[in-house]
Amino acid sequence: MFNDIGALELVTLVVLAVLVFGPEKLPKVIQDVTRTIRKIREFSDSAKDDIRSELGPQFKDFEFEDLNPKTFVRKQLMDGNDDLGLKEIRESFDLRKEMADVTDAVNGREAAPSTGTAAAPSAGTTAAPAAAGTPDLLKKPAQPARDERPPFDADAT
Repeated sequence: MFNDIGALELVTLVVLAVLVFGPEKLPKVIQDVTRTIRKIREFSDSAKDDIRSELGPQFKDFEFEDLNPKTFVRKQLMDGNDDLGLKEIRESFDLRKEMADVTDAVNGREAAPSTGTAAAPSAGTTAAPAAAGTPDLLKKPAQPARDERPPFDADAT
């Protein structure tokens, strides 16, 4: 709860408490605050126990922390439950490799042969400078002749 309070902020709070309550009343105020916090925790724990007992035996492993959306998503998607094959999907998105390939193409360098999931060309084929279906970023597009019109696609407009 107070993980982000620094030393200077803590000293400021102590000085403020001494100034507001005075050195005589400060121990009594601290006792009252700790007693109140303890009662709130006990009330919260008893409410959780009541809810668990009312839910029945099928919810015996129910945790209220699982209701937090971040915790729920982390538990369902990131843990060992890989029924959907999410681990392979996460590993297939290697953005660093993609960015390196684009950078190499822009700078005119040959792409390094990958040892990842990309298929290597077979022995009978020759590797083209650009893979099939991917545009060559260094090659300028051909300009149509002055009297030649570019192709028109009625469905695209």
